[in-house]
Amino acid sequence: MSTLRLIPGTPDAVLSALSEVLDGSGAPFAPVPEDAVGAARVHQAAAPDEPLEDDCAVVLTTSGSSGEPKGVLLSRDALISSAVATHDRLGGPGQWLLPMKPYFVGGLQILTRSLVAGTTPVPVGDSFTAAARRLTGDRRYTAMVPTQLARYLETDLEALRSFDAIIIGGASTPEPLKRRAREAGVTAIPAYGMTETGSGCVYDGVPLDGTSIDLDGGRILIKGSTLFSGYRLRPELTADVLRDGWFRTQDRGEFVDGRLRVVGRVDDVVISGGVNVTLTTVQARLLEHPRVKDAVVLGAPDAEWGTRVIAFVVGEPARDEVRDWVSETLPRTWAPQDVVQLEALPMLASGKVDRQRLLENAR
Repeated sequence: MSTLRLIPGTPDAVLSALSEVLDGSGAPFAPVPEDAVGAARVHQAAAPDEPLEDDCAVVLTTSGSSGEPKGVLLSRDALISSAVATHDRLGGPGQWLLPMKPYFVGGLQILTRSLVAGTTPVPVGDSFTAAARRLTGDRRYTAMVPTQLARYLETDLEALRSFDAIIIGGASTPEPLKRRAREAGVTAIPAYGMTETGSGCVYDGVPLDGTSIDLDGGRILIKGSTLFSGYRLRPELTADVLRDGWFRTQDRGEFVDGRLRVVGRVDDVVISGGVNVTLTTVQARLLEHPRVKDAVVLGAPDAEWGTRVIAFVVGEPARDEVRDWVSETLPRTWAPQDVVQLEALPMLASGKVDRQRLLENAR
């Protein structure tokens, strides 16, 4: 077994360490965020002082947006397979802009694709547009989370239009945001994947080459060359989610015209007042409101309701208007019991909504 080295989670440090593990000259590593909370999570999940499992090049820590962070073991072959399949889907290798942290899989894989393509990645500093102008490759790519796309559509539209493709992942892309990007002439490609799949492995509902998708009672199953090797020092958890080569995700999906559509998480259906409520459906309805900029709908334990449905809304509508809006197209029993108005949703460094923080503040 190898030993695991911890390195700073900066673009230069991660790019150097990644280059070494891909060419076989360096030991496996785990990138450490700059903030104390992120660093503590890496130490907890990556356990650097313990012997390292075989078939591992990088240990990435999941964001912990909805639970305990885990150390995900990614092999050299999985990282390279993901990069090659991405370039094949996009039309060939290119130069990548890095607007994401490289200690999360989306940012790490931008660096991997750059190394595989033999191009120099360009990190985004204070200005997305200025960084985009530094790209010199014939084909120009980047990847980001939906929140970043929404912000750049407001501030850096011309720069977004200059890319051959922009991969959108890390969270579900709301339909209104997809329409905004399309109408603005931006080539934004929604991707589905996670740390365990070596970043996005399904682009616009179609699996990348080498990836297979299946459904088991609505639960999404993934098989292919980009899958992780297991969870760090968690053999029981690994055995639970990796079965016969298939990764059992926590997401629900369906096939529409041959394409995968992700409809939510397995735990997104809650029982509130004896009624099954699909939280993602309520959330999608709220995002259609003309004065709602962003929204998340969560369930919280409640003595009266069993689970209380709470809408966290960035925008003007108050409780009664939110409930009426939901009830226009969905059952009245699905309308949120509580509505919390916010100036912005709290985000993790990964670009995902900090659900734990929302629920803690709602108590």
